Amino acid sequence: MGSSATPSTAASAPGRRKVALYLALLTLQYGAQPLISKRFVRQEVIVTTLVLSIEVAKVICAVILLVAEGSLKKQFNNWSITRSLTASGLPAAIYALQNSLLQISYKNLDSLTFSILNQTKLLFTAFFTYLILGYVLVIPPIYILQCIDDAHDLMKQKQSPKQIFALTLLIAAAVLLSIGESSSKGSGGGNSDYILLYGIIPVTVASVLSGLASSLCQWASQVVLVIVLSMKHPIAIVDPFNKTQVKKHTSYMMTIEMSFIGSMCLLASTSQSPDGEAIRKHGFFHEWTLLTVVPVLMNAVGGILVGLVTTYAGGGFVIVSALLVTALLQFIFDGKPPSLYCLIALPLVMTSIFIYQKYPYVDRKKKD
Repeated sequence: MGSSATPSTAASAPGRRKVALYLALLTLQYGAQPLISKRFVRQEVIVTTLVLSIEVAKVICAVILLVAEGSLKKQFNNWSITRSLTASGLPAAIYALQNSLLQISYKNLDSLTFSILNQTKLLFTAFFTYLILGYVLVIPPIYILQCIDDAHDLMKQKQSPKQIFALTLLIAAAVLLSIGESSSKGSGGGNSDYILLYGIIPVTVASVLSGLASSLCQWASQVVLVIVLSMKHPIAIVDPFNKTQVKKHTSYMMTIEMSFIGSMCLLASTSQSPDGEAIRKHGFFHEWTLLTVVPVLMNAVGGILVGLVTTYAGGGFVIVSALLVTALLQFIFDGKPPSLYCLIALPLVMTSIFIYQKYPYVDRKKKD
């Protein structure tokens, strides 16, 4: 496994200051997103319009970046609708539903509780990958494929005992928070049933869907292609049997594919869904304000930053730091200190993420 960067790689990679800037911006975005969404999006805003706007914003950002790097025409020339639908179709539809559930949960949970429960997607990713593929992959905390040079290594990654212990800590934190928050009074409806139905259940189901979609992406990569994230090739499509590179496929192009397919699924759902009826009755931008645009743009830019940070730095630091940022911002702007349940669950989740990132599975035979 070539871990050292070549001279050309070092030249193309951003400097330490720029990487530090990416880390800081993503930490702020990830930490502030729940609070911003809760404050700037009214309860009456139609969820589907919000998710559609986020997906459109992601596509616009990705296209602008492809134009800036001069590869837009080349990417679209290499694009195949069959390959795109096979690899991205079902996961994109699942992610669209997941994003809708997250928007509901944003409004009905306090920001720190939401952020902590949202980390259970790591657990469900490990579970569904084992269930579907028969093994567990090492997935970084921000759920982009781990930097590797050999496509065959992707199919051999397992869970270390310490990572299994980390997932156990994550389960304990999630159960503790769910019990604690569902027994307290909800901020929106005023009772525990409301916060359970419109806060805890949506974010938990969203985490389950995130894990399922991630696992389906892994399954598609074995059947059709393997997407490899490495320092030499930011994202390349590799034949898993002969390990030869087939085509270059950037993370920006993947964003366009996933967002476009997800948007088509959401638009199709409006023909029968309550949100579709609400859009036809009240209009697409019902109860929107200028401030509603802020969380939409933050979400889109955050998706781009995730790709940059994962490529050049890894994401464990971001997740742990963002949880602290969320707790701090919630106290500053809402005057709400973390509950006792959050104070207990927060260090459990932070420890879990640290252990999971720090102690991956090591093949002793290969090491020897």
